[in-house]
Amino acid sequence: MIETIGEQTAQGPKSSPRIIGLLTSGGDCAGLNAVIRAVVTRAIEGYGWRVFGIHQGTMGLLRRPIEFEELDLRVSGAGNLRSAGTILGTTNKGNPFAFPMPDGTRLDRSAEVIAAIHELGIDALIGIGGDGSHAILRRLAQQGGLNFVGIPKTIDNDIGVTETSVGYDTAVMVATEALDRLQPTAASHDRVMILEVMGRDAGHIALAAGIAGGADVILIPEIPYEMDKVAAHIGRLRNRGRNFALVVVAEAVPNLTGQSVWQRQTGGATTYGGIGHILGTVIADLTGAETRVTVLGHVQRGGQPTWNDRLIASAFGVRAVDLVAEGRFDRMVAWQNRRVIDVPLSEAVQAPSRVDREGVLIRTARGLGISFGDI
Repeated sequence: MIETIGEQTAQGPKSSPRIIGLLTSGGDCAGLNAVIRAVVTRAIEGYGWRVFGIHQGTMGLLRRPIEFEELDLRVSGAGNLRSAGTILGTTNKGNPFAFPMPDGTRLDRSAEVIAAIHELGIDALIGIGGDGSHAILRRLAQQGGLNFVGIPKTIDNDIGVTETSVGYDTAVMVATEALDRLQPTAASHDRVMILEVMGRDAGHIALAAGIAGGADVILIPEIPYEMDKVAAHIGRLRNRGRNFALVVVAEAVPNLTGQSVWQRQTGGATTYGGIGHILGTVIADLTGAETRVTVLGHVQRGGQPTWNDRLIASAFGVRAVDLVAEGRFDRMVAWQNRRVIDVPLSEAVQAPSRVDREGVLIRTARGLGISFGDI
């Protein structure tokens, strides 16, 4: 097995690994299967390695027998470029360092995950996930002396150090298409249409889709808003002869008292959701306009990946395997300045990447007359 561990830049590993472990972790998104396709193709065709796909993220490593399958070149078909979801399955719960038990307690089961990886004879692990998944996988790698390379995926695009992540482009396209469909019905009925999009820690989807889809108001968690200013902006549109307005809001935007809006799911978990309906009621009260609210939710995660997500996924998958061949671990592949690079995982998971309030997209939106509810 490879003996080089950590943020090294060695010329190459001491011995070529024979088995690559591959898993997807966290929420699903478009483009995951394209990453899997790229990793398998590069590993087998480029290096003659074997690839073990682990089912349901770290959950597959906690189950006995271990849930995995060997992936062969049948995965390399072009169909996986186009398909949504992940053929390996994934999980966004069950942190192995604080695994929820039936009696309500939390148990550290990290040793079981590490033991499973060693039992499978995995020489290096490639994980496709968001910032939370990467933080967990990195901790497992450090604890167990594992060789790990990360690939960023998140529709929220909030992983540090990379300009884009797998799944983001498709999510923005879905949100943009929703605005394209809402605009004519808004104009037909003299309505204010509110579109609530995902964005757990950052407003990247709302901002990008709002600009591309011609929104009049964009509300994101990075910019505090006031509803009277939102209402005043909608009033100005009416005074200019416009009979409708489009509002995009990220799910993490707080309510009027500054509190996050949560929904309780089956099993007791809580997720963001509901701010759109709150804003719809307030806008109707302040403007007298008829309002309708659309919550995209998981629609943003599904569907065929865009060409750009397919391209990014393919480039990331190939580069991750090459990093393993070079013996460079504790790294994450990233996209910067139209090229694939690799960065220390410690930098990628240090803090989420939020919208730059002085950045080019904010300036562009303001230049187009879009309101953020702050002025």
